[in-house]
Amino acid sequence: MPRILDSLSGPSVLKQLSSTELEVLAAEIRDELIRTVTNTGGHLASNLGVVELTLALHRVFDSPRDKLIWDVGHQSYVHKMLTGRKDLFFSLRQFGGLSGFTDKSESPHDHFTSGHASTSISSALGIAAARDLAGDDFHVIAIIGDGSLTGGMAFEAINQAGHLGKRLIVVLNDNGMAISPSVGAVARWSNRLRFSSRYQKAKEKAHRIFHRIPFGGWFSTVAGVAKRKFKGLVLPTMFWEDLGLTYVGPFNGHDSGELIRALEQVKKNCTGPTLVHVYTTKGKGYLPAEEDCITFHGIPPNGSGNGKGPTYSAVFADTLLRLMERNDRVVAITAAMKEGTGLCGVADRYPDRFFDVGICEQHAVTFAAGLASRGFVPVVAIYSTFLQRAFDQIIHDVCLQELPVIFAVDRAGIVGEDGKTHQGAFDLSYLSLIPGMVVAAAKDGRELEDLLYTASKSGRPVAIRYPRGSASGPLEPHEFEEIEIGKGEVLKSGQDLAILAVGTMVETAMKVAAGLENSGVSAAVVNARFVKPLDSDLIREVSGVTKRVVTLEENAPVGGLGAAVMGLLHSSGQDDVRVKCIALPDDFVEHGSQQLLRLKYRLDAGSIRREIMAAFPELSLEKPAIKPA
Repeated sequence: MPRILDSLSGPSVLKQLSSTELEVLAAEIRDELIRTVTNTGGHLASNLGVVELTLALHRVFDSPRDKLIWDVGHQSYVHKMLTGRKDLFFSLRQFGGLSGFTDKSESPHDHFTSGHASTSISSALGIAAARDLAGDDFHVIAIIGDGSLTGGMAFEAINQAGHLGKRLIVVLNDNGMAISPSVGAVARWSNRLRFSSRYQKAKEKAHRIFHRIPFGGWFSTVAGVAKRKFKGLVLPTMFWEDLGLTYVGPFNGHDSGELIRALEQVKKNCTGPTLVHVYTTKGKGYLPAEEDCITFHGIPPNGSGNGKGPTYSAVFADTLLRLMERNDRVVAITAAMKEGTGLCGVADRYPDRFFDVGICEQHAVTFAAGLASRGFVPVVAIYSTFLQRAFDQIIHDVCLQELPVIFAVDRAGIVGEDGKTHQGAFDLSYLSLIPGMVVAAAKDGRELEDLLYTASKSGRPVAIRYPRGSASGPLEPHEFEEIEIGKGEVLKSGQDLAILAVGTMVETAMKVAAGLENSGVSAAVVNARFVKPLDSDLIREVSGVTKRVVTLEENAPVGGLGAAVMGLLHSSGQDDVRVKCIALPDDFVEHGSQQLLRLKYRLDAGSIRREIMAAFPELSLEKPAIKPA
C-alpha cells in the first residue's frame, strides 16, 4: 500500500488530509526517522518528539511565506521531509547530502541557518521587524525547546519582543530535556506546569465557569481581569504576560487535533508576541528512545564506532577525576553537555563540585571566574564551537583578571557530520589573540593527561584543545608529568625541512616524514604543543638548520599555528626561512565523515606530502631513499 508520505509534494498538501490520515502520516514519518537516522546517525529522539507539532505547524501556516524558525535546527528532520526533501532524506548528514540542521542554502523553507541553541527568538523577532518595516504581511514562528530556554539569549530576545510588541509566535516545545534533563529554575517552573494535575483540573474548571457567563460591557472587562488573576493564582503563567507576551497552553504536543485548533486560533487572533506552550515526549513512538532519550538524542551512523581505545573525552574525564581526588579545590563545569564531555562520573562522585549551568556558555565562563577568584581551580568543559559564544567573557572576566580557569576545549578541529555550525575550526585563532592565555593542544591521550595536570598547577588561564574520537598514544597508568609551559619537543630530527605540528596533526606529521624519507627527504618533526606561548628558541633553532618549515594544524589558516610561526620568524630576522602553512580552508567546513573531510581538505598524510614537494620542488623525488641507521 502506498505511503501518504511518498505522495507529499509539499506542505500545502497537509491541508487536505483528514485527521485519520494525519495520524497515519505521523506513524509513517516516525518509521522513516527510525530507519534513516539509525543508518546515517543524527538526532533521533528530538525529531521523534516533534512529529505532530511539525505536521500541525505546516497544516496551519503557509511555508515558505510564513517563516518557521527552528531553534538549534537539530529537530527539523520532519520539517525537511514535508518541504520537498523526503527523496533526499537518505543522504542526511552525508557528504554532499542534507544537513542535519536548518540551512538557508538548502531550501527556501529554511529561513535561518542554525546549529547553536537559544537563537530562534532573536532571529524571528528580527524577521518580524523586517516584515513590518517593508510593509509585508506574514507570520513568523519560532520553535524553541525548554532546554534552549535556559540560554540567556532567549530571554534577551523575549525582553525586546515584549517591548516592541511585534506580531510574533513563539512555540515552546517542552519535553523537560536538553540533551540530558534541563536544569535551572526555568526548568523547574516548566516541569511544575507540565506535571501539575492541579493546573489541568483548574484550567478545565476555569474554562467551564468563565465560558458559561454571558459577558458584556463593564462586567466582561471585570470578568476578564478575574480570569487572568485566577490563572495567575494557579501557576505562574503570568510571568510571560508580565513580560509582554500572551501565554496560551499548555497543549498536548502529540494530539494533532488539539494542536491544529490551538494554532489556528493563535494565527487568527495574534496581534503581538504570543507564547504557545506545548508539552511533548522526547523519543515519542520508539520505545528505546522514550526510555533512554539521552542516548538516543544523537546517535552515530550504523556500523560506525570510535575505534580502539577510550575517546579523548573519556581520557579527559578520567584525568579530571584523578585531579579532583588529589585537590579538593578543583571543580568541574559544563554547559548542558554532561554526557558529551564525559563528566557523568564526575557528577556522580563529586556532586558538590560539579556544576551543569544549562545552555549558558557565557555564564559558565564568568561563573568559573568567580570560583577562581576565591582560590578554586575550575575546569570548564565546552565544545570548541560552543566556547565561541563566550569570547568576551574569556577576555574580560578571566584573562584580564589573570584568573586560573582551565578550558577543556572538546571537539576541536574537524568534528564530522554535524557540519558547518559544529566544526571546531577557530579556537586556536580566537584564544591565541587574548593576552595572558596559554593555548595548548594534546598530540595524544597521555599528553592530554599531562597538560591537564600542568594547567591545574600553573595558576594561569589555560586552554587545552582535543578532538572528537579515540585517543591515540600509550594510555597505561602513569604518574602525571608537569610540562614546562611554552615548550615543544623534537620527535624526529632532519636536515631538509622541519614539520611543526600541533594536536592531532602530530601523528600525521610522523607519517608524512616517513613517506618523505622513502623519497630521500630528511624531515624533522616538532610537536609544537603550545600555540601560545610558542617555543621560540626551538622553532628558531630547527628553522635555522633546515631553512624550510611546514606547519600543520586542524584550524583556520588565519591566526593559528602557521600565522604565529611566520610572525616569530619575521620578528627574529629569519626571513630567509621559507614557510608553508597547511591548515583548514578559510571557509566554513561542510558536513561529512572526519576521514572524508580530511581527504577533501588535503589534511591526510599523502596530500600533505604532495603539497610539501610542490612547495619545495628542489626536494626532488629522485633523491635516493634514506636508509635507517
